[in-house]
Amino acid sequence: MTRLLLTVTSTLLLAACMSQPPVPTEDRASLSASAAAAQSQPSGPGYYTVKRGDSLYRIAIANGRDPKDIAAWNNLSDANAIKEGQVLRVAPPGVPEQNAGVVTNPVIEKPLVESRPLDAAPQAMVAGVGEHGSTNAVREPRGGKEPYSDEAYARLNKLDAPKPVEPIPDVPAAAVAPGVAPVSPDGVVWAWPSSGKVAGTYSEAGNKGLDIAGKLGDPVLAAADGKVVYAGAGLRGYGELVIVKHNATYLSAYAHNRKILVKEKDMVTKGQKIAEMGNSDSDSVKLHFEIRKQGKPIDPMPYLPKR
Repeated sequence: MTRLLLTVTSTLLLAACMSQPPVPTEDRASLSASAAAAQSQPSGPGYYTVKRGDSLYRIAIANGRDPKDIAAWNNLSDANAIKEGQVLRVAPPGVPEQNAGVVTNPVIEKPLVESRPLDAAPQAMVAGVGEHGSTNAVREPRGGKEPYSDEAYARLNKLDAPKPVEPIPDVPAAAVAPGVAPVSPDGVVWAWPSSGKVAGTYSEAGNKGLDIAGKLGDPVLAAADGKVVYAGAGLRGYGELVIVKHNATYLSAYAHNRKILVKEKDMVTKGQKIAEMGNSDSDSVKLHFEIRKQGKPIDPMPYLPKR
């Protein structure tokens, strides 16, 4: 009887052990590979992580770039093949990440401060050899010491001190005579893209440009000289759209057209007819016009001539 009980007990224990699910194991090699892949993804200035709903053209406009350039920098054969979470280079290869979009100027060394008697006429500093062989020796005045400056020299000789040169500010449209286009700091001369009435003005929180009313088929004109970098209907909300690149700083966009009269890579001149006004992707006939500086929309009014 005892032997029988031992046999039954052993059988039950064996069955219980066999019914337990195996302890899950963690694939540490796989996790390590995933972590390494995530860490190897480039990030920071010069790169952009694709978000849901993004398109290559929208990313290019936001970063002030040509969509074809971004496609080439990222070896994209299909502009529609980008995926959410994908990291794209939006600055030219070879530009350090921390310097992407930043223009640096060389450091210019200034000459040593020259001290001289204030009653001496201004002269260029002459390189010489000092007593111990050093060059550009600084000579001290024999009388009272004061660092030389044009103001100090003028004061001693009762002359009018030179006035500092002030930088020329941007000229707002309101200060320009009618029909005369102000010139942007980058040398772009702008003109109105349509003769229609302004129906909507720029707003940082809403409208990113000007809405100009008109009739179906009214001419849409290039606002400045440049190169067509996009012509099509690939951006939702813009309809038939033309984008012109004027230089490394400025783009202009012309949306809701009925018909586009130019193609990508065409060179256009200010005042050239590039499209016909329409209501594509809009509830009314109008031209939506944007000026973008370094990819960011700005108020076009200060750049356009006063009507």
